[in-house]
Amino acid sequence: MGDNSSIEWTDATWNPVTGCTKVSPGCKNCYAERLAMRLKAMGNPRYRNGFSVTLHADQIELPLRWAQPRRIFVNSMSDLFHETVPESFIRRVFEVMERAERHVFQVLTKRAERLAMLAPRLPWPANVWQGVSVENARYVSRVRYLAGIPAAVKFLSVEPLLGAIPGLPLANIDWVIVGGESGPHHRPVMREWVRDIRDQCLVAEVPFFFKQWGGRTPKSGGRTLDGRQWDQMPATAILRKVTETESAKVTSPLLFGRRAAGGSAVTASRDSRFLNASL
Repeated sequence: MGDNSSIEWTDATWNPVTGCTKVSPGCKNCYAERLAMRLKAMGNPRYRNGFSVTLHADQIELPLRWAQPRRIFVNSMSDLFHETVPESFIRRVFEVMERAERHVFQVLTKRAERLAMLAPRLPWPANVWQGVSVENARYVSRVRYLAGIPAAVKFLSVEPLLGAIPGLPLANIDWVIVGGESGPHHRPVMREWVRDIRDQCLVAEVPFFFKQWGGRTPKSGGRTLDGRQWDQMPATAILRKVTETESAKVTSPLLFGRRAAGGSAVTASRDSRFLNASL
């Protein structure tokens, strides 16, 4: 369980479930599987089952013990909506997220159909961001399932990007993350694929976050696109804390993560759709 994550778009990871199974091409070189098997070999008791789906009930209330507000990536080592995770366990995770309202929880799944099936029976507080992974054009149907979810922020993780995605459905989507694959068997990402998604986001006024080009390691190719870093984040994280005035000064470690850990002031306009996390 990582209180300080190296993932650029979050601050911490929380894994009440570990392990998963492959459902689409984006899973082929799963970083979580490689890490889980390494941790098993090192004798880590959390990974005694390797990458088989394992519930960690003793970890469910972990975020309640974190006093400092942060963005938390839920199940970086699994998929909360995996078909073998009981609905009752998923509900317990959501109830903790609802109680820990000082944090923002970023939930990501490839199992969009199960997400849509269970969503009406789950609580959806404003601090829960729900996303789906879309690695190529064949899997844009996941976005359509996401569109009907009553989450305050709906986002897409287009990573690893494995092909062009023209006409990415962006209606009612609040944030798009794009990244190339990393690891010893990484598959290349084409610049034109990334640029096209960036341009679609600009036209639709959807915040765009470019995570990495990928390579042997996540940092190998850097994360600069056309001469700059794209670190846009959904403004909801700030705006839900802003009073009903045209603009206000707010302190938001939730949006700006480590950069705002000291409590820097940020001006947020209520009609702004997105903000740049590198400000």
